[in-house]
Formats: sequence, structure tokens, C-alpha cells
Amino acid sequence: MNPRYRVGQKVIIRPPTGQPRGPRDSTLEPYAGQIGEVIDYYWISTRFGEVFYIYRVRVASDNSEIILHEDEIAP
Repeated sequence: MNPRYRVGQKVIIRPPTGQPRGPRDSTLEPYAGQIGEVIDYYWISTRFGEVFYIYRVRVASDNSEIILHEDEIAP
């Protein structure tokens, strides 16, 4: 499986929908709806052969960086 987003791509930060709310949601809420740029990504493989990608995104409004899962960003 290939990453859904590439380095340099502009994305919109969004909390995942359809999932129970947890502590992580409170850290994403200030960034919800903001535009960012993917500056790097990493993959994690489970012992069952599944691959998950996480993305390092620079938020345009304040130039901060945040780590996001694929379901927390949209093109």
C-alpha cells in the first residue's frame, strides 16, 4: 500500500468522524479546518502485514508542526 499523501501536498486538518471521541481529539480541535503542508511521512507495519502511514504536517497559520494519521487529513 502506498501513502495517500505526498511531501509538499496541501491538506486540510480534520478530526476523524464516526469514531468515539478520545483525548487526542482535544489536541486536534485547535487545528480543525486549517490548511497545512505535508513535510514528511512515516510508515508503521503491524505483525499482520498491515501498513499505516502517519504524516508530519506544517500548519500554515502558525508554522507549527503536528503528526497526523491518514484519517485526520483531507486533500
